[in-house]
Amino acid sequence: MKRMVILMVAATLAATYAFAAGGQQTGGTDAKANLEASLKIDTSGLKSADGQQLLKPSTDNRKVPTRPANPDALPETDPLHWYDMEWAGWNANKAAVPKSPMTGAIGKKVVLIVHGDHPWTTACINGAKKVADAYQMKLTVKSPNWDLAVQNQMIDQAINDRPDMILLIPLDAKTAPQQARKINQAGIPLILFNTLPDAAAMDYAIAWTGPDDFGQFRLLARTFADELRRRNPGAKELGVAYVQHAPGGSPYFARCYGPISELASYAPEIKTLDKQAPGFEADKTMQLVSDWLTRFGKDLKGIIAADDSAQTLGIVEALKKAGREDVLVVAAGNSKVGMDLVKDGKLFAITYQTAEGDGALAVQTAADWFNGKEIPMRRNLAQHIITKQDVDQFYPPQW
Repeated sequence: MKRMVILMVAATLAATYAFAAGGQQTGGTDAKANLEASLKIDTSGLKSADGQQLLKPSTDNRKVPTRPANPDALPETDPLHWYDMEWAGWNANKAAVPKSPMTGAIGKKVVLIVHGDHPWTTACINGAKKVADAYQMKLTVKSPNWDLAVQNQMIDQAINDRPDMILLIPLDAKTAPQQARKINQAGIPLILFNTLPDAAAMDYAIAWTGPDDFGQFRLLARTFADELRRRNPGAKELGVAYVQHAPGGSPYFARCYGPISELASYAPEIKTLDKQAPGFEADKTMQLVSDWLTRFGKDLKGIIAADDSAQTLGIVEALKKAGREDVLVVAAGNSKVGMDLVKDGKLFAITYQTAEGDGALAVQTAADWFNGKEIPMRRNLAQHIITKQDVDQFYPPQW
């Protein structure tokens, strides 16, 4: 009911004002009225498909550390080695970032460029649309289907369309600064979201929003370590392997080197046996894990996976064929596949990775910027580790 009221109010207000091309108001009076109307819209009552609050406040209260002089010189097992990715944005030079026009969010044209086609992406777009609809934004979505060259072409197309803002999921952390610079030089405001870019990209973006992937996986690593110790009391060495995300993007680093660097101090008895990126096909992951079981035998005590759907299905099948019920498995979540596996006891824990909330937070941040609100350098989604004890609270799944 509250969402219907929000949409009805927004629709009525949008019909009241005349917008010029590009979503900008035609005059000062209209701009002021639009701003006042936009500020009255309340999206806090919107829900995601799983019944959770769509824009749940962040629970991340980690203190931002001081940047080392040369993070790359530190070993990969040192959390500060990953500083420029994990804490991207906190040391940004925002001199080139445009200031808010303070003309309100209603009616603005926003282009959202994702990374690729996937059920997660569909849910992310659904969340973005819920907030865009509340503000009567004109949201256009583009997907390069995991092709960086195509994403660059879509950025050029978006620039030519002259929207009021571009929202971008960078496909590759290292090339994100070039993408962000191009958008900025075209005079179009930019918000990066979901996957973390190289820190230099943040000099050209209003903000970054999304999951604190490093932070979530540090939490997951501790949960994993505690359970692994409980299952193997007194063990002096515990072998673990990592099924990695697609190379290039920040999840590739956060979901592997995040836990590796966390466990180096939290549970030094946990040793990395191997780490590989087999892609997102269950059969390829199954073959990889089968090879690990042959190579490492009983020394393999746990697996940390970047994906709780296809990859985890492959892991579970390999363990089943080998008759191994002693291997502890955790993953990034939280798809229906992953949550079902948690319920069945085949997967110990997953992260709450709200896809709808991810898209919604990016669009809400855009609306807040149009409305003249102060925007922090980063806005993180709420963090939570899902286990069998509370998995039922997150049904029905978002994807």
